Amino acid sequence: MTVTSRANVASSFTVVKGAMIAETYTAFARWDFALSKRENLDRLRADNSIGAKSMTWLRDVAKVLNRRYDPAGRDRPLVRLAQSGCDVSEWKPLLLWHMTRDEFLVRDFLQNWLFDAYESGVFRIRSSDVMAYLTDIGSRGGKTEHPWSDTTKKRVAVGLLHIAADFGLLRGAVAREFTGYHLPERSFIYLLHVMTEELGNPSKVIASPDWRLFLMRPADVESELFRLHQFRKLDFQVAGSIVQLSLPCVDSERYAERMIA
Repeated sequence: MTVTSRANVASSFTVVKGAMIAETYTAFARWDFALSKRENLDRLRADNSIGAKSMTWLRDVAKVLNRRYDPAGRDRPLVRLAQSGCDVSEWKPLLLWHMTRDEFLVRDFLQNWLFDAYESGVFRIRSSDVMAYLTDIGSRGGKTEHPWSDTTKKRVAVGLLHIAADFGLLRGAVAREFTGYHLPERSFIYLLHVMTEELGNPSKVIASPDWRLFLMRPADVESELFRLHQFRKLDFQVAGSIVQLSLPCVDSERYAERMIA
């Protein structure tokens, strides 16, 4: 299957289908790099290794995996971690970062709307609160594959909050509340590696809006860097406007190998 970027596509289908954390972990744990993406997904549909209760759900899981991930490329470390039995509590945040590379709506919602709500001290969130956010997707660089009805918008609003809850950012059912989320240490260091590969400059890494996916401000990132420096998990130096960051490994794939060693 040809991998095409969906970085600016706001897909109601994938959001409504949800995070699929357990399904993705199981599918990646059985992924065969000797086979193509199509062959792996065909095998998933034939074997039903995820234990789907219907053929419709099995088909939908395969379709979402195809849309969201590039297991042979960018997402290879994520697959390797699942294959090696990485603890799900550490793997889930990495899944969130990887899935939002080609999942515009989830990325934009978490980085901009939900983070802003968090910063503003909002206590409870309902799906009705999200509806206004869904009216101006185009102004933020996103595009829908077709016009959305009011019913679709309501389902997407519910889906976005459900995904945030699945990743531990929110709790509750109808009225959601923030959980006081904390990013696991090794997950944080992995994300430092992937952001450094992408951005290069340590100052840009610290200021990256991707940390908002985990409800972290630049000051929170700096605080965690100083803590990890103190415990010699990495090297972080600040002198005026000069910021230096030395990480344990040369790239995220090597660090993923260290996580499962």
